[in-house]
Amino acid sequence: MKQNIGKKLALYPTPATVVGTVGEEGKVNWMLIAHIGIVSHSKLLLSVHSSHHSVKAIDEQHKLSVNIIDETFVAAADYTGTVSGAKVDKSDIFPYHIGEVGMPVIEHSPLVMECEVVDTYEIDGFKNYICNILNTYVEEDMLDEKGKPDYSKLKPVLFEMPTYKYLRTGDIIGDCVKMGKAYGETLKYE
Repeated sequence: MKQNIGKKLALYPTPATVVGTVGEEGKVNWMLIAHIGIVSHSKLLLSVHSSHHSVKAIDEQHKLSVNIIDETFVAAADYTGTVSGAKVDKSDIFPYHIGEVGMPVIEHSPLVMECEVVDTYEIDGFKNYICNILNTYVEEDMLDEKGKPDYSKLKPVLFEMPTYKYLRTGDIIGDCVKMGKAYGETLKYE
């Protein structure tokens, strides 16, 4: 039996990411963002509370980087979400280099996307950025034989909102489409 728990957003967990920005005088800043999603095959949505220091840099530059978190640097990533870039210089938290479109790329991140903002809308105190992915950088040992990211190796960290916990990923439980076709052949729920 299901219990009605009210109007609760229950689509967690979501990927935990560190967003990199470049602000005034070329200063790099990092912020933890888990309100992120897919809009199309070439665009993503990043939702940031309007009070965040990085919002100004994103609005001015119309660019950012999305750095996937793995377990090797989850504590440092979490730290970026506990302090404001307006009060603390977070530029040296991670070793990084500047990517091809000028955004910071975390060296420890197994997968990083440099993005440009193509649309923005504000709702409920959040700035929502629709971003076009310009470049995706992946550690070579995290690619499969077809040159695509292998998430069983990459193992991105997920964030779960109601309990404020990070979750581990990486286990493969089946093959998309193949499972559905096999189910369609039997038409029996097990």
